[in-house]
Amino acid sequence: MPFQQGSARTRQRTVLLVGVVVLLAALVLAVVLASVLTHGKQEVTPQMLKWKDRGTTKNLQEVILGRCYNYVTARYPELGDKDCLKIWESLKHAFIYKNPCNITAEDYQPLMELASHPIPCNKSLFWSKTNDLAHRYTKSNQNFLTLEDTLLGYMADRVSWCGDPSAPGINYESCPKRSECESNPSSVFWKMASKMFAEAACGVVQVMLNGSIEAGAFRNSSIFGSVEVFNLNPDKVSAVHIWLMHDIGGPQSESCSGHSIKRLKSILEERNFKITCEDNYR
Repeated sequence: MPFQQGSARTRQRTVLLVGVVVLLAALVLAVVLASVLTHGKQEVTPQMLKWKDRGTTKNLQEVILGRCYNYVTARYPELGDKDCLKIWESLKHAFIYKNPCNITAEDYQPLMELASHPIPCNKSLFWSKTNDLAHRYTKSNQNFLTLEDTLLGYMADRVSWCGDPSAPGINYESCPKRSECESNPSSVFWKMASKMFAEAACGVVQVMLNGSIEAGAFRNSSIFGSVEVFNLNPDKVSAVHIWLMHDIGGPQSESCSGHSIKRLKSILEERNFKITCEDNYR
């Protein structure tokens, strides 16, 4: 009897050991398969899938291509040598299958080079918190161009995109806001495009700011205040004209003698620009 009991215990241990070995082998196999399937892609984490901003625009490829072809054939036929397919591929490769919080300037550099074009002197119009007014103005007055009137800005205006490390590589549900991570596809794109737009400006440039903003018309944290103003070239730009606009029926929180405009003038004077400011330019 003792011998039989010992044999039973041995068999139980053997079965248990085999079970543990099989389980470990299955886990190792699962890890290897996961590694193979995600080779070359970053590991996806749950928080990547639930961002606070809207997801990638549906039919993004068709939207970008349609806008590109319209711009270079109907609006500015002199740019007809631009390759819209290459431009789309370059944009796609900048973000697809990538963690949307790890986008770099290098990701967008090929796109910037493909889509760039000269900006005529005296036509650059910068804006901050005056989006609708600035673009209504440039639509009715062909003498000025905002960033959104260039090829890069025209293609990307009011469009969103971001990648995801897992298939299909594009997140259509949500994308990160700037407050969630600084290096998201939208923020990096617009900073680079804004820098390039400012660097291209020459002659007299215009800046349309909102004097009804309680915190001040000029904000250091804005794209204009943090990127564009520091990339204007004093050797190419002869003067900066500030147009301080107020919302119709809204408060007049600041005038050309206001605190934030003085701060802007100080930054521009340090960089040797001539400055004028006009309240409610018509």
